[in-house]
Formats: sequence, structure tokens, C-alpha cells
Amino acid sequence: MDSLGLDKAVFELSEAISPKIECTDCGNCCKSLMVNIDEEEANNLSAHLGQTRAQFDENYLDKGESGRMVVNAIPCHFLVGNSCSVYEHRFAGCKEFPAFHIPDFNKRLFTTYMHYDRCPIIFNVLETLKIDTGFKQPNI
Repeated sequence: MDSLGLDKAVFELSEAISPKIECTDCGNCCKSLMVNIDEEEANNLSAHLGQTRAQFDENYLDKGESGRMVVNAIPCHFLVGNSCSVYEHRFAGCKEFPAFHIPDFNKRLFTTYMHYDRCPIIFNVLETLKIDTGFKQPNI
């Protein structure tokens, strides 16, 4: 299967499977992923929370030497139960996960398989993809 065909298959499986899974039943992504954020996202959420950026950064972010910012806690500070308490203002990485709608799935295989046991959507999409493509595990 070529890259475009794979993207199409993964997208279609995700569209069929995702509505059948209630993300707030597990919240595993918010419990276990480190999320990168950008300046605009930090500004947006700090304003929503009524905090200065300095307060927000001190409370919620770590900054790498390259200037990249990540949420400084796992599970995420904003996870309440299994739901996001700032859902309307959540970060792009959170909105995109598990990213089956983004082209070039074949370039994200490693990352996707890292989350295979965390996310029921990823698990079910990949297991269905194996069936649909006739995947056979090689004899080792």
C-alpha cells in the first residue's frame, strides 16, 4: 500500500472507530503524554485562567534550552477525573491526538506504536488495519 493509500485507510478507520470510543472513559493520553505547546497556546490559556504569563509559566511549563515548552506534569494539570478542565482552550497537540487525520502516517509509525497500549482508538485502528491489509506476523 502506498503512502496516500495508507493515509486514506487510517483516516477512514479512525473516522469509523473514534465515535465508538468515549475518550473520557480512560483519559490515558492526559495521564501519560508530555505535550509541547507554543507561545500563542500559552498566552491563550493563561488569559483564560486569569493568570499572567509569568505565573502560568511558573505553574505549568518547563522550557528546554531550545525554547520549546512542555506541560511540566504528568498527568496533565488540567485533567479532572478523566476529562480536560480547559477543553475549549486545550493545546493543539491535545486536539490532534491521535493524529490519524494528519498526512504521512507512515512517518509517525514509531510514535503511534508508542501509544498503542495507551489509546483505545490507536489500538483499534491498528488492529483493524492489520486485518484489512492481511498482515501476517513473520515467523521468527
